[in-house]
Amino acid sequence: MSEAIFILAVLFFSIVLHEIAHGSVAYSLGDDTAKRAGRLSLNPIVHIDPIGTIFFPLSLFILTFGKGPIFGWAKPVPVNPLNLRDGKWGILKVSLAGPAMNILLALVFSLLAKIPFDPLIIKFFGIVAVYNFAWAIFNLLPFPPLDGFHIISQILPERFAFLKLFLLQYGIFILIFFIFFGLYPIFSFSHLLFNFISR
Repeated sequence: MSEAIFILAVLFFSIVLHEIAHGSVAYSLGDDTAKRAGRLSLNPIVHIDPIGTIFFPLSLFILTFGKGPIFGWAKPVPVNPLNLRDGKWGILKVSLAGPAMNILLALVFSLLAKIPFDPLIIKFFGIVAVYNFAWAIFNLLPFPPLDGFHIISQILPERFAFLKLFLLQYGIFILIFFIFFGLYPIFSFSHLLFNFISR
């Protein structure tokens, strides 16, 4: 039970930092929308999404009896692309910032796990790393409204506009299917990454 509660806390603060990273990069590129909305704050309350931050993670926790992957999301930070100084690549940079933050957290805690701490502490480091690797990978999937969709929309050549339209129309259904049936492969791969880096 204590481990599951720790996972919920790790998930929550990881996705909060993920959103702050988006807003911070947007702010550095000239868009102060997130700052004016109070979304560059570490105060977790301003980032709560009733469904993604509370209902969905708690439902997974109850359905899996605290044994399965617990996932969720925070309220997306507002970004106005028209305010970004880098008109061509600004949205790409903002979109990459969130997953990059999670990868950074995962790498830091994977490296900390190499230090001979108490096994329980190393176990908790592993939870932080695995969940952040998983959150980064999940967000890089090319389905709206995930970061991966915004990334692929910026880099796809014009001749692949049909693919973007397809993802806009049907991506959410693929994503829902993936949430229910694709999380275990992501977490398995995340465990492999953690074990490789921390050994």
